[in-house]
Amino acid sequence: MECTWQQDLIAVQALQSESCVQVRRRIFRQLVESLIYEGIVTPQTEPAGDNTRFLLEGKDAEGRKVVYACTGQRRFTFGRIRLLESAPLLRLSVEAETEALSLRLFVQEVLNVPGTAQNKLATFTEELEHTLLKDTIAQYVRMQGVTSLHQLRGEQFESAVMDGHRYHPSYKSRIGFDYGDHLAYGPEFARDVKPLWLAVSKEACRTAVLPSLTLEGMLCEELGADMLQSFQDTLHKEGLEPDRYAFVPVHPWQWRTVVAPVYADELRRKRIVMLGPSMDEYRPQQSIRTLFNRTSPHKSYVKLSMNLLNTSSSRQLLPHYTLTAPVISDWLQTLVDSDPYLKNEARLILLREIAAFTFEPPDQQEEARDPLYAAVGCIWRESLHSYLQAGEDSVPFYALCTLEQDGTPFIDPWLQAYGIEAWLHRFLERCVLPVLHLAAVQGVATESHAQNMVMVHRNGWPERLALKDFHEDVVYSRAFLNRPDLCPDLTQVHERYALKEERANFEVEDVAPLRYLTLGALFFVNVGELAMLLADRYGFEETKFWEMTAACLHRHMERDSRWKERFETVDLFAPTTRVEQLTYKRLAMQTKGLSHEVPNPLAAFLPLLTRTNREELRL
Repeated sequence: MECTWQQDLIAVQALQSESCVQVRRRIFRQLVESLIYEGIVTPQTEPAGDNTRFLLEGKDAEGRKVVYACTGQRRFTFGRIRLLESAPLLRLSVEAETEALSLRLFVQEVLNVPGTAQNKLATFTEELEHTLLKDTIAQYVRMQGVTSLHQLRGEQFESAVMDGHRYHPSYKSRIGFDYGDHLAYGPEFARDVKPLWLAVSKEACRTAVLPSLTLEGMLCEELGADMLQSFQDTLHKEGLEPDRYAFVPVHPWQWRTVVAPVYADELRRKRIVMLGPSMDEYRPQQSIRTLFNRTSPHKSYVKLSMNLLNTSSSRQLLPHYTLTAPVISDWLQTLVDSDPYLKNEARLILLREIAAFTFEPPDQQEEARDPLYAAVGCIWRESLHSYLQAGEDSVPFYALCTLEQDGTPFIDPWLQAYGIEAWLHRFLERCVLPVLHLAAVQGVATESHAQNMVMVHRNGWPERLALKDFHEDVVYSRAFLNRPDLCPDLTQVHERYALKEERANFEVEDVAPLRYLTLGALFFVNVGELAMLLADRYGFEETKFWEMTAACLHRHMERDSRWKERFETVDLFAPTTRVEQLTYKRLAMQTKGLSHEVPNPLAAFLPLLTRTNREELRL
């Protein structure tokens, strides 16, 4: 880790570099795209050749009219707004026409509109400015060591691919980190992290594991007998009984900034005892709070609770969600094992969350804003390495739309080797269809955005899919489940699920939310980016992309009349769907359930295909 003055120097040099200009322009693009798309502002429009010029009106500090101008298109893919990278946002005032340089000024001049909460403008500005600083540092450091992504394998992509969310404007805010923390613990910088292990009184903690495991056995595998014995020896020296304590890792940043200060009394009373750092070295994944074991890659990933805000989401592990993790994982694996298509043909991999720990003393307030709440927690997730066969490699979905330093798409060698249509056909069949089948045939929708999906391949040729992160990202309607008898009773997991509104985060009353989650997570913020990349870089029309997707889905539906019936119930070809208003949620006075209706690109291909049409759509 650099000393403080070196970190300061890196920050200043980064902000003075071309990287800052490129990052600022990207933030402006994503900000304006989402503002127009979500209807937060209504621009005037005028033709600009094949594109559209968007004019956003505002007022400066003196109340004079200013206009922000940009050029782009409304795309076929969900009606998305996509601005041109070659035409930066301009600010037009009575004095001059210049490139927009200040995110803060833009927010003040344009977003002071009906429907936005004034007290939220400042926090939203903070998220944008932190994203500018942190992504600028990341891109600047990246430029110092140019590496082809095709030299990388598996978890190495977690550090090398640093684009972040391609729709959310504050995609790298990391509120809670200063830039020193960012350099030390951001995945982009590939620094080793050693979690700190604590002993926690069993009276104040709760645990859950897969039915086939015990927590003690799992920890013995993770830590080794010698490390476990050293922990017990430490407790003996403190005059404590080891059998009355459970062991859990915490992120070193979380320990310094949250656990040590707010749990001072627990430490004094020895309900929490510091044991020391992990022997194994870990590296952060894209979510920051999930670490993979670099020393022993076959060991579990650990997801640690962090009082951090990133892409507008808290990175804490709430106790009731944490304890749900092994239960949901075990249930989903049972569904996959009972489905011949998912188990034998798709060979779908579920990276199960095998064990969970949460510190939840009886006197703790159940309030997410309280720093004491959910400050200590861990979920252990299976490593993908245990599933890979000889000759198989893996790449996270978010890497599929990444560009090399020279601007060439990462997937270009594969597209050149196999052809776009052949590769895409295989990709849809092997890596997209299983998610749709799980939602429609089994009745369980997963939040399959790019961070939660991994493509297993052989030399770039898609083989199968790995899914992860289930503890708070699964939706089902009990009445629509293929096997309702297997569905777990969440009220037996945690008392919070006695509340209907808590169960509603998983269990919904009808199937529409399954459609919204599937189309929104899998297609809107994930595969839809690939559709636009292929159009922009290779001239492969978006309509052709979605036609191939629809054909793949139609073929699968027609294999079984019962599948077809269930797919039609989910209605993935509906004219419109609902997607979250991610930017409006940062600005609106009422944020719960904010979403808007957008066009569904699959809808154009709804009509049942004749035999002739089916043959035409086959490759």
